[in-house]
Amino acid sequence: MQQQQVKKVISSIFKYAISIALGVGLFYFLYNNVDMAQMRNVLQENVNYLWFVPVVVVSIFSHVFRAYRWRLQLRAIGVDAPLSALINSIFGTYAVNLIFPRLGEVWRTGYVASRQKASFTAVLGSMVADRMSDTVTVLLLTIFTFFIARGAFISFLDTYPQVKDGLWNMLTSPWLWCAALACIAALVWLLTSKTENRFIVKIKQMVANLWKGFSAIGRMDGKWAFIGYTILIWGCYFLQLYIATFAFSFTDSIGLKATLVLFVLSSIGMGIPTNGGLGSWHIAIIFGLSIYGVGRFDPANFDPQASAFAMLVWGVQTALLIVLGIYAFTYIAIDRRRIKNGKTIVRTSSNGMKL
Repeated sequence: MQQQQVKKVISSIFKYAISIALGVGLFYFLYNNVDMAQMRNVLQENVNYLWFVPVVVVSIFSHVFRAYRWRLQLRAIGVDAPLSALINSIFGTYAVNLIFPRLGEVWRTGYVASRQKASFTAVLGSMVADRMSDTVTVLLLTIFTFFIARGAFISFLDTYPQVKDGLWNMLTSPWLWCAALACIAALVWLLTSKTENRFIVKIKQMVANLWKGFSAIGRMDGKWAFIGYTILIWGCYFLQLYIATFAFSFTDSIGLKATLVLFVLSSIGMGIPTNGGLGSWHIAIIFGLSIYGVGRFDPANFDPQASAFAMLVWGVQTALLIVLGIYAFTYIAIDRRRIKNGKTIVRTSSNGMKL
């Protein structure tokens, strides 16, 4: 047992070390190829920092709306957590992700399941559904954006055919499709196999609980509210980037369409498992700005204006997440003490599910 725990710890360290190394490597590659003196000059002379006040306010609202949306899913599986705990779980999620990519989602699942004495896998399923809805939203936005701004994309891909060739090779890779089919076949076998093996039975039970949490969207009350909160969440994400464009003299007139392209590219960039989008988000933004004439996308010499935009917008968001994370973990510590002392009564899961 001890040897298994050691292997698990080593595996976790290795996994997160790769993510951290990837993010730091991209960040170093990016800003090692920027004229830092010119970038500092841009930050001193071409930025109106007052625009970042509404950026921060809108960003906070996006987290609050996400907590409201998740509450709908949790109630569908009998978990009635207070809104304050859910809001702080969202704040804490993004703070944890700054250090350990993707671990924040597991952390908030464990926190809410533990606080409400609910099934971890069922709560995890609701969280997976929460993230899957975001994936679908990004996919729909990507398709919509490509059609309304396809001229800019085609022009860029014609200028950089290596990017187009790389995307095509990835999508047509037989290894990608074989791996996807293998995963589907393994899942089907797992769900349909009849076995008394304790390990397999336990896995099937976990998958069943996971599916119960995931499928909560289909049976929950307030489906229209769920869609409404999704629109509000992603509307806030877009609005904060749109407001940020007014802070820079060279992006204050690029318009809604260009901002939408930046938004979609940066959302895709966030899919790369780095610390809070470190490096990957920056490169996606610089790539997008180059489509609309802010510098030229040259990995050997990144444009100082586009680099300054990416650095400052990302930096403000990251600083906010750190502050909100400190607030969240302080709240959680106080809340746990109040629960322990009987000053806060926790309503447990109403469906009898256990941890």
